[in-house]
Amino acid sequence: MTPPADEKADEQPPEKPAKQERRRGDFFGISALASALLSGLAGDKLSQSLDSGGWVSVVGFSLTILFALIWAIYNAPVGLRRFRRWRAGTPHEPGELRTAAEEAEQWSISLGSDAGGMAAAEWFQQHEPRLRELLSDEKPRDENADDIARICDALEGWYLRRREPALLLELSEFLSAVADGCGRRDLAELAAARAATAYRLMGELEAASTRLGISDNVAPARRGHSRTAAALTTRRQVERALLHLARAEQAPAGNDRDEAVLNARDRLDDARLSRPGPDFAGEIAIHINLAIVHLYQQDPESALDQLRPAAAQASSAGDASGLAHALELTGVAAWMQRNPQEAKKWWQQAEHLYSEIDEREGQARCLQHLGSAEVVAGRLDNARAILEQSATLRDADSSHPLLTKYLKATRHPTDPQPAFPEDSPRHTPSWLHHLLKRWRS
Repeated sequence: MTPPADEKADEQPPEKPAKQERRRGDFFGISALASALLSGLAGDKLSQSLDSGGWVSVVGFSLTILFALIWAIYNAPVGLRRFRRWRAGTPHEPGELRTAAEEAEQWSISLGSDAGGMAAAEWFQQHEPRLRELLSDEKPRDENADDIARICDALEGWYLRRREPALLLELSEFLSAVADGCGRRDLAELAAARAATAYRLMGELEAASTRLGISDNVAPARRGHSRTAAALTTRRQVERALLHLARAEQAPAGNDRDEAVLNARDRLDDARLSRPGPDFAGEIAIHINLAIVHLYQQDPESALDQLRPAAAQASSAGDASGLAHALELTGVAAWMQRNPQEAKKWWQQAEHLYSEIDEREGQARCLQHLGSAEVVAGRLDNARAILEQSATLRDADSSHPLLTKYLKATRHPTDPQPAFPEDSPRHTPSWLHHLLKRWRS
């Protein structure tokens, strides 16, 4: 979500006509061909002169020097232009940044969708290093700030999907520097909100809260009630709700936890009021996060009231990621209602959807749910195979204590078997912590 400068439609410089671009390409092609022919001709003459000997050799060398001078003069303008671009700090071809921004933006739309979600994941996996290189090599200027921000938007979606908060924080700091250099308060507002998300995912809740306050403070007052202003306000409200849920996860059972959950619900209600419409992605995210609030409150029925419209809207919009998350949480609600077979059915459907769009963290979570259910049922061999798949998708299980606990139970069957988290209300927040819906711009 890149806010437009001064709330106006992006005023991009006109693209060169296709014919002009083709002529430019033809010119460089002809130049390269001419250079090759000249070099080849000079080589032939040199060879002939060396074979002839005497004065012919002198003439041959002179002819070689002549052709070399012609070649240098012919190619001097091209070399001079490249040298000037290098001195100016713009090593890429003109328009390359804009082309990359448009391409990344299009693939980010497909990311997580049921049409092209897998291809989009493969594209980002392959091109993320190139996008980072483009950002690091480009000098921020007023005319390219929006293209830089669009690439940052696309990379944010990828880093959230991959759960890489350190890279997300680095991205936010880069965008903040761009905003400072170009005097773009709207980009500074977005960068601070993005940093808040990164800090929350890293577990640094106070730093996240501070960045949200900065985002509030730098919001351009003149934007009034524009769509961009509403979208960024909604993002901050959702992020505050997730911060309250993270605090609830850390708090012991009692009034502090209950208060944090209620605060999260209030912020989500505020987000619903400020949300610019139509915004299906934002509405789906709000429904899902409200469902999580109800699950924290041990109210699966109310959670299902939120998950049903979330699933319907995600299915209608082709949002496979949102649909998978809704189905995953529907399985949680079913388990809390003591319907393990129904819960497993929902988790299997969600796992399949996640796998189709290559969303590995979601797929790993569903496998963890299914493996944990097998542990509770005493089917330890099945449980071990499923949980090991989950660990493989996550590369390691050290940062997932619940996964570690259940894997240990399958490898040491003589130890007391752990209860599934939903069997005890006091464990539910810890388990739900891994299910928080991350805001996507």
